[in-house]
Amino acid sequence: MVDLPSPQTPLYNHPLPVLERWLAELGGRQRGHHSCEWDLTTVAWSAELVLGSEELTVRWGQAAAAVERHFPYGLTRADVEAAILAGP
Repeated sequence: MVDLPSPQTPLYNHPLPVLERWLAELGGRQRGHHSCEWDLTTVAWSAELVLGSEELTVRWGQAAAAVERHFPYGLTRADVEAAILAGP
């Protein structure tokens, strides 16, 4: 298994299997074996994460109460992780 790159590495320098491992290490659950959709739940909130072609989309909550943010793959893994774990 390949180690994760430095936390200061932009997401676009992470191969897809490494991104998937990172999301799993955060506590995410992939919706299907080859799905780009993930669910992440903490005691304080739950979120849906989508690995899109140009950005990672995170949607906390549901429907009208949802907060959605888009993180371009040019951001570092550390910055994106901090933003995701900070919650909505």
